[in-house]
Amino acid sequence: MDDVRLEIRHLKLLDAVAGEGSITGAGRRLHLTQSALSHQLRDAEEKLGTALFLRLGKKMIPTPAGEQLVICARKVLQELRNAETRIDGLNGGTRGVIRLTTECYTCYHWLPPLLKKFHGKFPQVDVSIDAGATSQPADALLEGRLDLAIMTCPPRNRSLRLTPMFEDEVMLVMSPSHPLASSQYIRPRDLANETVMIYPPREESTLLMKVLAPAGVVPKRVLEVPLTEAIVEMAAAGTGIGFLARWAITPDVERGRIVARPLSSRGFRRQWCAVTLRNQPTPPYLAEFLNLLTGFAPQQARRLRAG
Repeated sequence: MDDVRLEIRHLKLLDAVAGEGSITGAGRRLHLTQSALSHQLRDAEEKLGTALFLRLGKKMIPTPAGEQLVICARKVLQELRNAETRIDGLNGGTRGVIRLTTECYTCYHWLPPLLKKFHGKFPQVDVSIDAGATSQPADALLEGRLDLAIMTCPPRNRSLRLTPMFEDEVMLVMSPSHPLASSQYIRPRDLANETVMIYPPREESTLLMKVLAPAGVVPKRVLEVPLTEAIVEMAAAGTGIGFLARWAITPDVERGRIVARPLSSRGFRRQWCAVTLRNQPTPPYLAEFLNLLTGFAPQQARRLRAG
C-alpha cells in the first residue's frame, strides 16, 4: 500500500533492537554494521515522526510508540515466515505449517499420538494448534486463519470441503451416588432440576442447544468448564452432570469414579469431519495429515502412543 511508510528491514530492526536491547546486539543478530542499523532506525523514526527507542545507560528501551510497533513487527514477520514455509510446501517441499483447531477441547487429548505418527513422515512440518479458534473454527477457516478444522457440525458452505472421520457417542456422566446413576438411560426432562456442566461458550453447547432446548428443558444451573478433566472431577464430587465423549471418560468409569449413562434409549452420537477450504491447494503433507485423520478413532490413541 502506498501509505505504508515502513519496510520489512525496519520491522526486522525493531524486533532485533527490542530483543537484544542494543544496536550492537541487533547488528550481530542481523549481520549488519552498527552504523547501518543506526541509519535505519533514524530513517524509521523520521518516516513516523516520533522516537521509537530511548537509551537508558547502555540499554535501548522502546518508547510507547516503539512498543506498539515491536508487537506489530513480530506478528508481521511471523506471518511472513509462515507464508514462506507454506509456499515451500506447495512447491513440493517437505517443509510447511498446518494451522489446526478443533471444535471440542476433548480432541486435544487424542491429537498428540496422531501428531507423533505424522511427524514420523514429515518431521519438518509444524502443526500449529490454535486453541483460540475452538469456539468458531469454520469462521477462522473461511477467513484464511486456519488450514484445517476438526468439527462435528460444520456449516453448509460451498467453500468448505468435509472429510468424514470417526463417529462417537456422548454420554451423561455423574457421581455414582447421584440419584440418576441408577437409571438405565437419562431423558432430557430428567435434567430439569440438575446442575449441568458444559464446555464454553454456552450458546454453542451441544447439550443446551441440541438436546435440552428442543425439549423445552431448562436446567437448574449451568456451569461452563473448559477442561474435560475438571468436568470429570466435578462430576465425581457430585457437583453436577457432564456431557462427555465415551472414549474420553472410559478410564474413570472403569475405576468407578464416575458413572456414564446414555442420553435416551437410543443414545447420542455425532460424526466428526476434517474441514478444509475447497479451493485451498493441498500440499503432500496436508494430504497425508487428512489421510491419517480419515477413519481415525480416539480409541486408537493408546495404541498409537504405545507404538
